[in-house]
Amino acid sequence: MCLGLPGEVVSLMDKAGLPFARIRFGGVTHEACMAYLPSAAVGDFVLVHVGFAISKLDPEEAARAWAVLTDLGEVAEPPFGEPPYGEGGAP
Repeated sequence: MCLGLPGEVVSLMDKAGLPFARIRFGGVTHEACMAYLPSAAVGDFVLVHVGFAISKLDPEEAARAWAVLTDLGEVAEPPFGEPPYGEGGAP
């Protein structure tokens, strides 16, 4: 099974002419290629699959995806800080 993880874009950069971002997944931050989502901005939520951000998510959709992963036992920590997904985010 292939799995995409919801994450929050925390910074943008260029690497060898390709757009990249640091993306926060719970308490972990990783880099992902943003070539498929060049319009993504800091603070946006994206779905990342094998190192590529493949679609934008609204905060509520990201919270629902994280909840499903938590229910499946795939993640063990709260998503993106307290409260989840910023002020007024979904639980």
